[in-house]
Amino acid sequence: MYFWNMEALKIEIINPKALRLIESMQDLKLIKIEKDEPVPALKKYLKRMRQHAASAPSLEEIANIVEEVRAERYAKK
Repeated sequence: MYFWNMEALKIEIINPKALRLIESMQDLKLIKIEKDEPVPALKKYLKRMRQHAASAPSLEEIANIVEEVRAERYAKK
């Protein structure tokens, strides 16, 4: 009976040849590749800002403000 120590690693691929090697290992069922969804920059920024604010605006409030500013900007043209 074998027990495998499974580890999750984050790897930055610099050379495309390395990606082909990794994909080959996946084809041989040696490894499994899972891609993480990137966190949008706005959500990352909001999370950081909310840590320092007593009350931070919600995404909906921010969207409403953005729409108001855009409406004013395009009304001037």
